[in-house]
Amino acid sequence: MKRILLAILLAGCTLAMSAQMKVNYKGSKPAIDDFIWALVTYSTEETDADHESINAVRDAMERYRRGASQPKNITFTVDKQNGYALYESKQDETLVRVDMCYWNEADGKHKIFAFNTTTFMDGQSYRGEFDGIMFYRYDNITKRLDTYFSDNFDALYACDFEGWNTYSLPRQGKDIVVTTWYDDAPSKKRTVKWNGHGFSK
Repeated sequence: MKRILLAILLAGCTLAMSAQMKVNYKGSKPAIDDFIWALVTYSTEETDADHESINAVRDAMERYRRGASQPKNITFTVDKQNGYALYESKQDETLVRVDMCYWNEADGKHKIFAFNTTTFMDGQSYRGEFDGIMFYRYDNITKRLDTYFSDNFDALYACDFEGWNTYSLPRQGKDIVVTTWYDDAPSKKRTVKWNGHGFSK
């Protein structure tokens, strides 16, 4: 039952994007900003979905590509060397944080790209409408990115019935820190390890 509910939730988060996204890039391989641009421009041109986090990152990416400054309440960091990007929007006591990164799969043929949104209020998880982590798989041959679901990610989603998870993607290293939050108890942190295909406890 939990897996069915999780599949429904993730399907909603992915905006029902079933077509593959072409990743355009210069050089021998794509960088983190190439994956981001493929996602945010596909979301604009090919779907009617209104995903606020993707729209916000698209606006930040457009400024980044033009070399323009971000608004005062926005920070946008693109770390191409480490394959990581971070968007943050601060308004009063609310912080929306979108981190993005990718992993090379052990088969040498694919990469996994993650787009993760977390909303905080006064430093606590707020469970915003668009919060959650989405995965996409890139094929090195076709140069296309597609939504991706796999049992290899089950370790990420394990959670007590009373709690909910948020995720912190790695800027360095390969592992994800999972924080489980509770309404009436302290949060708990754990690390899930990248194993070349997915994540293990």
